[in-house]
Amino acid sequence: MTTQNFAAEVAGWAIGLMETLGAPGAGVAIALENLFPPLPSEVILPLAGFTAAQGGLVLWQVLAWTTAGSVTGALILYGLGAWLGRDRLRAIVDRMPLVPLSDVDKAEDWFARRGDQAVLIGRLIPIVRSLISIPAGVERMPLGRFLAYTTLGSGVWNTLLVGAGYLLGDQWQVVEEGVGVFQKVVVVVVALAVAWWLYLRLRDRGRPRHAAGAGR
Repeated sequence: MTTQNFAAEVAGWAIGLMETLGAPGAGVAIALENLFPPLPSEVILPLAGFTAAQGGLVLWQVLAWTTAGSVTGALILYGLGAWLGRDRLRAIVDRMPLVPLSDVDKAEDWFARRGDQAVLIGRLIPIVRSLISIPAGVERMPLGRFLAYTTLGSGVWNTLLVGAGYLLGDQWQVVEEGVGVFQKVVVVVVALAVAWWLYLRLRDRGRPRHAAGAGR
């Protein structure tokens, strides 16, 4: 299935939900989008805004329900991270040949210092906006803070995309195209970062111990 066909399928599915449930249907769609990132919010949210512009939904209700859906999906992933916990995460990492536990320690330390900003800003980045809830749960970020930053970040993202769909009307697909380009950039940057990290790990593993020690 092509990307265009997938977007059309998602649009049809979202329209069906909104026709059946009204604004809560948009909230359900966004909750599922948080749990299954391949479901594109850049299709669902502008479409909900367009539907509101046509009089099929009330704009403030769309914003309220989609934000509630975002928070609900984020809470489920937070719970998954909390269930996983540090001990299980460290046990998994300990079995991975290229990931030292020291990297986990660094990540934990970074999240302890920057977790608030990570959750808030992460809500504005495709793909990351769903996944950021898991490390927040692993690190047991205080639930009140997690909810506050998640609600704020998700509210901004939802308002931007719903508002764009509302203003653009029949041209709401322009939002999908623009966010799609941004998402591709994010994927490429992440892929390059992972490739560089793997290169460094494999290079370090290939070095003789005395050579590694001499460089210290």
